[in-house]
Amino acid sequence: MYRADELAIAGGVTSLTLMENAGRAVAEAIVRRFGARAVLVLCGPGNNGGDGFAAARYLKSWGWPVRLAQLGEAPRGDAAVMAQRWDGGLSDFAWQGEGLIVDALYGAGLSRDLPETAAALAAEAKARAIPVVAIDVPSGLDGLTGQPRGAAFSALLTVTFFTRKPGHVLMPGRGLCGEIEVADIGIPARVLDDIAPQLWINGPPVLPVRETGSHKFQAGHALIVSGGAASTGAARLAAEAALRAGDGLVSVAAPRAALSTHAAHLTAIMLKPCDGAGELATLLADRRISAICIGPAAGITPRTRAMVKACLAHAAASVLDADALTAFAADPTVLFNAVRRQTVMTPHDGEFARLFPDLTDSQISKVERARAAALRSGTVVVSKGADTVIAAPDGRAAVNITGTPALATAGSGDVLAGLITGLMAQGLAAFEAAAAAVWLHAEAGRRGARHGLTAQDLPDLIPAALAHAHALAG
Repeated sequence: MYRADELAIAGGVTSLTLMENAGRAVAEAIVRRFGARAVLVLCGPGNNGGDGFAAARYLKSWGWPVRLAQLGEAPRGDAAVMAQRWDGGLSDFAWQGEGLIVDALYGAGLSRDLPETAAALAAEAKARAIPVVAIDVPSGLDGLTGQPRGAAFSALLTVTFFTRKPGHVLMPGRGLCGEIEVADIGIPARVLDDIAPQLWINGPPVLPVRETGSHKFQAGHALIVSGGAASTGAARLAAEAALRAGDGLVSVAAPRAALSTHAAHLTAIMLKPCDGAGELATLLADRRISAICIGPAAGITPRTRAMVKACLAHAAASVLDADALTAFAADPTVLFNAVRRQTVMTPHDGEFARLFPDLTDSQISKVERARAAALRSGTVVVSKGADTVIAAPDGRAAVNITGTPALATAGSGDVLAGLITGLMAQGLAAFEAAAAAVWLHAEAGRRGARHGLTAQDLPDLIPAALAHAHALAG
């Protein structure tokens, strides 16, 4: 954002104009959402405070009762100019019964904890349920990591400028921001070409469409590796998801002792006997198999490690989930060194910590942790959670913000692994397939969230999610 401001100014937009536009955008957002009421505007000494002075001036000129309180040293730079334009005087830094607080203390670049006075007011606002409108990010929230630096305001509405910041989409920051409005303050869109960001909000995917006259093998053949006779359900969930993703064929490779269990449940999905890494390598010699998934209920055993290595050596594309990851916790470099082709790993927080114990510091952005893990492992990493991050070794990353708590149910991750496998089998590259699958998984969960969603429900909801994605893509 500093670079965006610089480029806008170099292109002829003055910094004062940007600040004036920001203050007006905040005031207009408030008027659209709230009836006229007494407002307390809290201003800091920097540009965020300058935006607050401008917003207070607009609200006052439109007839709203406005009281402005300043924290810390005198405003500096453009903020000092905005302070001079404010003609309403300064008041005590305390709530006096106002029906709305505008938090213009600190922006996304905050590098220290909130002062004690501001922290106390943030706590009071939360306890009294006073609506808060935050400018840029709620003060106290680190705009890069999404982590509060001690105390932080909790906003009903956050008005930010030009683009969202990582702290708006990463948890717990997303929960502190409330509704987010991105305002146009005059920064030309073309500056993004110069900045070339590598981080996106995960959006509706553009998906493969079968051509007229194509046959089933051209639509992909996914292979899902099953656990033992008592651990077959996870593989079936993944297989059903791959089939619903649009694959022409889906097979389950299962130990012979588990074949009858699978046969009692599967109809359109084929079964292939496979009792070890050697047989798996033989299966993968069939080049019509275009992607493989291993890990759901596979067991944390030497057999699983051997079969994972066979997948990585022979498969065109691989998805490693659950036990396929934990099986290498004692020496993750063995796993990383075996990666040769398009591979996706799907760790939840616990599995991520086992493979990357040095990348668990919450002071580092989840995006940066996932990027570092992707670079080290040579895989696309899907770091799961309420703010799932998809990261590629080349630095590209996306944050998914459409998930639902209903997806926090046993087997949901197996469905996601199968979805990724199914899309890779159809020819999508690892990053694109992972990002698309995460979005579709969230959309399916959203559609079933009101009805006591279980993982068994998710595959049946995938076709509607696919149809919605196609409709959004036009």
